[in-house]
Amino acid sequence: MALAGAVVAGVGFTVVTVRDADRDPGAPIWKFPKAGSAGDDKGGEHAAASARGLGGMLVPYDVDGWTRGPDLGEYGFDAELTGAQAAALRKESLRDLPRTQRKRLEKEIDKQHIKGMAMRSYLSAEGRSGSENEGTYEVSVVLAQMDRAAVRDVVTFQNDVFDALDVFREGPRIKGHEKDAKCFLPPKDTEEELDTMFCSAHIGNVLVTVTADAAKPLDTQGVAAFVREQLDRISEPGEAV
Repeated sequence: MALAGAVVAGVGFTVVTVRDADRDPGAPIWKFPKAGSAGDDKGGEHAAASARGLGGMLVPYDVDGWTRGPDLGEYGFDAELTGAQAAALRKESLRDLPRTQRKRLEKEIDKQHIKGMAMRSYLSAEGRSGSENEGTYEVSVVLAQMDRAAVRDVVTFQNDVFDALDVFREGPRIKGHEKDAKCFLPPKDTEEELDTMFCSAHIGNVLVTVTADAAKPLDTQGVAAFVREQLDRISEPGEAV
């Protein structure tokens, strides 16, 4: 799981690194401006901010019981970054990779011309999917806006990495987005106490990455329903529905 986390964090799953940043006392602390952060949400101000840009595409809280999740590192539960901030954060997430791989991926990040990023964490209501393994789980979402071709390349690369590792199981399909989204699950025989599900998708020029965690067993169908809900909010050119 550590290898997968390093790979996807650097390419698209920036949230994997951000979410765990406050759990490692030795990790560098990045001090980006907090103009786009909703960590100190004041109700109406947050609603107004979320109606604009990438933040307006994210699934809102209080829909189907979704509430605020844990802080995404120092960014709070809800944040937006400029293109330059997002690129710097993604490069920082590569720090544990071998130098050759890190440099190659940094060049790829530069080619993607990322325009901005929005992140939000959620805590689910119990019993969303009605399945036997239903329960509370955390979901973290990252939306990244970049060149359309770069978005497709990133999703293809991420999926190829997971397929090549040959240890991850294919996750549930996302209804209505079978061609644009793919999810992966860890091996069944893992001794980890937590279950995780990774999903990546693209719509227009928006890259969507979702990571869900829960004590075993994870409600994978509930997560899939959330991913579908998120993707349905983004129209083809990358505008909130």
